[in-house]
Amino acid sequence: MSRFTKKTFQPLDQEEKDLMESIEKEDWQTVKNLDREKKEAVQAARNTLKKDKRINLRLSQKDYHQIQLRAIEEGIPYQTLIAGIVHKYLNGSLLPKYHEKNIKPAV
Repeated sequence: MSRFTKKTFQPLDQEEKDLMESIEKEDWQTVKNLDREKKEAVQAARNTLKKDKRINLRLSQKDYHQIQLRAIEEGIPYQTLIAGIVHKYLNGSLLPKYHEKNIKPAV
């Protein structure tokens, strides 16, 4: 019997639906050394989030104010927003709007 019913929880997308089904099939197994795995995951997260380098960046006043406004909307400091944008760009997960809507860029 499924722990999730249509009344209590609707998956957001196919990935979430597949994940729910794999949990229901009990495809997941406990790792052998849970404490060590947790410590490694925590250390990896700390290393990822550690910001130990500074840069100076010159922006136009208009861009600076737009970044500040967007950061306020997101509820985060503008420096964090900029760092997140750079991180996403470098990891290939930041795509221009025309990629999201299958619109070709103007040439």
